[in-house]
Amino acid sequence: MCGIIGCVAEHDVSRILIEGLRRLEYRGYDSAGIAVLHEGHIRVQRAVGKLGRLEEALDHEEMSGHQGLGHTRWATHGKPSEENAHPHRDCTGDLVLIHNGIIENFVSLKRELVAKGHKFVSETDTEVLAHLIESCVKDDLAASVRTALLRVEGAYAVVVMHRRFPGTIVGSRRDNPLVVGLGDRENFIASDVPALLDHTRDVVFVHDGEVAEVTLSGVKLTTLDGTPVTRPTTRIEWDLVMAEKGGFKHFMLKEIHEQGRVVSDALLGRIVEGTGETYVPDLKLDAALAKRIEKIVIVACGTSHHAGLVARGALEALAKLPVEVDIASEFRYREPMLDDKTLLVAISQSGETADTIGAVRRGRQSKAHPIAICNVLGSSITRECDGVLYTHAGPEIGVASTKAFVAQIVALHLLAMRLAELRGTASREVLAARATALRSVRGCIERALKREADVVRIAKTYHPARDFLFLGRGVNFPIALEGALKLKELSYIHAEGYPAGEMKHGPIALIDGEMPILAIATKGIAYSKMRSNIEEVRTRGGKVIALITEGDKQIPSVAHDVIEVPEITEELSPLVNIVPLQLLAYHIAVLRGCDVDQPRNLAKSVTVE
Repeated sequence: MCGIIGCVAEHDVSRILIEGLRRLEYRGYDSAGIAVLHEGHIRVQRAVGKLGRLEEALDHEEMSGHQGLGHTRWATHGKPSEENAHPHRDCTGDLVLIHNGIIENFVSLKRELVAKGHKFVSETDTEVLAHLIESCVKDDLAASVRTALLRVEGAYAVVVMHRRFPGTIVGSRRDNPLVVGLGDRENFIASDVPALLDHTRDVVFVHDGEVAEVTLSGVKLTTLDGTPVTRPTTRIEWDLVMAEKGGFKHFMLKEIHEQGRVVSDALLGRIVEGTGETYVPDLKLDAALAKRIEKIVIVACGTSHHAGLVARGALEALAKLPVEVDIASEFRYREPMLDDKTLLVAISQSGETADTIGAVRRGRQSKAHPIAICNVLGSSITRECDGVLYTHAGPEIGVASTKAFVAQIVALHLLAMRLAELRGTASREVLAARATALRSVRGCIERALKREADVVRIAKTYHPARDFLFLGRGVNFPIALEGALKLKELSYIHAEGYPAGEMKHGPIALIDGEMPILAIATKGIAYSKMRSNIEEVRTRGGKVIALITEGDKQIPSVAHDVIEVPEITEELSPLVNIVPLQLLAYHIAVLRGCDVDQPRNLAKSVTVE
């Protein structure tokens, strides 16, 4: 979740490092720093807070050089402070190092190093790496890094620079992303592609257990035992224009408004016109495997978990298979009933979510067949799984996920259709109808977005609230969960999502005139039940905001405020119903003066447990 950038160039790199870190701000951070090597000396500058604080510090100190490292830190070991910020030095000051992840055996390593006379100046686990590599340095920096990392337990993406090895930066990874960028008279290493795209689109993804030695002439890859690795470059087709705000006040608002296009992009080239046949070769599912499957288990965290809950019904209805949806951080610490007849579906926007990767590995131990639903090409989870269905949502900069969520739901519907096709559990007519309905989603989302003014009006009324209750039924219960999560993430208002049928089993005690109740009451099988729930809330003095289908004449008579959305088939209604809930969370947060793109304490990619 921290950000890494390194560069070797024929020109000054200090500005490149700052710009690269700014492209990684979406990952979340609480401090930042850079180090540059110039005329045989390494200079380090660090600051707590946003990058502006670091830039202010740099204004008062000349920092230039032809190679350097930059880092944004999100605290795990040690409080946010200048001493705990990266880069970290060894005892001599000749070596500097930046690191993402957690070193699990840092306590025992630190005791050993202290006993040998090493002096530590921070509370971090990262500093142990600097001293450990210092103790191994000989005549080859890459070899020294390999020797040190063989003793390390835990997760890391680490990048090292040493005064005695000018023109060389060495990086390695385990369970944390790292990518090398190949430019013109400059080469790079970073934790994510956006840091590089001002300079190059040609990248080499570093895999787990590999060491990358980056110089002006290119990159040399080896395994930790020194075996050479050959890997072709990958051309990144999207550019930074996609990551700009596009005239919107915040990235999140832009990404909410992109969701109609995202749905279309997720379907593009994947459904045969008129038949409902699917074309998803990267899933690597064939009829023999599909017919052998007896159960589907979905593992994910946060918003991705809610996407799995939304799609469970579609998978059961089309593929005719039982579906379990597990929170990955819980799944990996129990004894799930899995075997070689289980399809394990791992959902992760970034592809680097530590708990979800751990769940995949737990599934592999039981011979389950893992596939990934992911947004990031070449990410860790896509390499851990046998097949992958990319969501094609494009870069999502806002920390609170929006467009990636709808893309995940679409991808899961495609998976359901593909399984039904291979297993023969749905007719061509049913699949063609589902394909037609999926294509209609974009228009419905765009119509829902046109009602943003109604959402703003409601946000102005309810933004002082301290608590919110979101109610939904059936396929829209997960949307109640996701709506509550978005409000919590962005506005810091306590919000809870609940199945409306369970309201009388506890939450009804909370209802008073101070707590708004948002009821998802669009047309569907439980419509009359939802109306009864709303009346129960109203009778007890609750303030009801109802999400309703356009033209509904019944619910407005019992609700205080309504938000209308276009009518669509019930199984796809979550893709439309989530849009006004995202907008409501966004506008309430703006009215409360919150940082909607980078909410406090959150990070885009949770790469540690």
